[in-house]
Amino acid sequence: MTSEQPTRDSSDEAVTADDWWKTGVVYQVYPRSFQDLNGDGIGDLPGITERLTYLAWLGVDVVWLSPFYPSPMKDFGYDVTDYCEVDPMFGTLDEFDALITEAHRLDLKVMVDFVPNHTSDLHPWFAESRADRTNDKRDWYIWSDAKADGAPPNNWLSVFGGPAWTLDDTTGQYYLHSFLPEQPDTNWFAPNLRKQMFGALGFWLERGVDGFRVDAAPFMGKDPELRDNPLNPDHTQVFQKPMADFDQFRHVYDIQHPVIHEYNREMRALLDSYSVTQPRAMIAEVTLNDRVAWASYYGINRDGYHMPLNFNLVSVHWSPESVRAKVEEMEACLTATHWPNYLMSSHDELRIASRFGVAQARASMLLLLTLRGTPTLYYGDEIGMLNATIAPDQVRDPWGVRMPGYGRDPGRTPMQWDASVGAGFTRADATPWLPLHADHAVHNVEMQSDDECSMLSLTRRLLAVRRSSEALVRGAITFLDDVPHGCLVYVRHTDESRCVVVINFTADCPEVILPGGAVVSSTGETHLTVSGPFNMRAYEALVVLEADAGTDPS
Repeated sequence: MTSEQPTRDSSDEAVTADDWWKTGVVYQVYPRSFQDLNGDGIGDLPGITERLTYLAWLGVDVVWLSPFYPSPMKDFGYDVTDYCEVDPMFGTLDEFDALITEAHRLDLKVMVDFVPNHTSDLHPWFAESRADRTNDKRDWYIWSDAKADGAPPNNWLSVFGGPAWTLDDTTGQYYLHSFLPEQPDTNWFAPNLRKQMFGALGFWLERGVDGFRVDAAPFMGKDPELRDNPLNPDHTQVFQKPMADFDQFRHVYDIQHPVIHEYNREMRALLDSYSVTQPRAMIAEVTLNDRVAWASYYGINRDGYHMPLNFNLVSVHWSPESVRAKVEEMEACLTATHWPNYLMSSHDELRIASRFGVAQARASMLLLLTLRGTPTLYYGDEIGMLNATIAPDQVRDPWGVRMPGYGRDPGRTPMQWDASVGAGFTRADATPWLPLHADHAVHNVEMQSDDECSMLSLTRRLLAVRRSSEALVRGAITFLDDVPHGCLVYVRHTDESRCVVVINFTADCPEVILPGGAVVSSTGETHLTVSGPFNMRAYEALVVLEADAGTDPS
């Protein structure tokens, strides 16, 4: 096996203990589906607090919480009515404070979702904004007159289907909503709106949160002239996956206005002002296929987001060529001060094990935890949870209701803790908000924790290996070219530490030449010492921690 030139080396910039967002592993919790303590079938904050010991045992470092704010739940919390409270279905502010205290006791960081692009249409701000055209909060949202024929102001579309404009009878103008009509878009050009949003960020920073994941970040910047988007003749994808009618236009005016980076700098400055005694970080949901535009969210002078989330592997074709191309594509657009990151699933995506296959899910976990940069795990992927079958009368996701086939419910079903009737998620007599997966009795945390070869044991072992390896946490990455067909091979390396990763994407059993060292296999075997020829098993992945690390990755 021969090497090519290494990609960007993380040693270009020192990584310190304060850079927890670089050295740690993020774990996303969808609060509705993680743990229900009060028996109403919906997960809650006390339930998350109770399960923090599990996350510490698993070996992750950062807990990212999806929204728990007051909301009519049209989009399950991404339609906020109060940015500085907890919805009673999830708990109380005191219970949130208890969660933060317990997380920090366990050396876990906590990031929370922040949803700045839109509120609920029941938010008091919007109630005032729509009251009349002269209201002080009128410009906190985006209003416009109809065209001469009564049609919407322009051709902008909603991500969730249909026009992005709804006519409001009260004042006779249209308001903009990039998602549901019940989620009116805020107007970040309005100084008083920004002041209130920054005040909300400060509220949670004062309560001890370690950072934010900012929802739908590119949508915060709209063309103030509200110009029509041009047609997209070949339906080139705007985001990392097909978006139906949304892809018929090039989205040059409804997202990505350059002023957005001013807002990003303001948010970063606020976080930095709180970071003197407790380092904070913010990451952005940026699903753009344009990698240059994506990378711009780091900020020209490192004054933007600490990381825009990288969705490049979410819809990747499971092949060595495609995975390598996606990784190299991202690495090519990073500067020496940009820190990479990867996720392969989230509350907006279908489960990895259902997309790639059960055996391939094990290899993908090894891939995710050995690439250069910060990995994000989605709850349940550590046990290989599968997409659930959701009957038509059980569909809850508004996207799936409006556009059948685009629903996200199958990947949001409750966490499978044990084989009990409620899967350990809720009481036996409770009805979960989404149905449990049919396999929960044989596919759960309790059963896998006692099985050394389970997906859970593999994930925990890989997290421990990652934590102990300087090469995996801080090292450069170099792909090797002369490798068996169907395999991806790369080296992670620093001056003092080195490991080799081999992933077999096929059902074949190719022979590879391995360096001497301890081996962790996706099959569950570990602490094997291998040197020389080795026959891979079908869909197997290996990480080899070299006994005598060197600096030459060839």
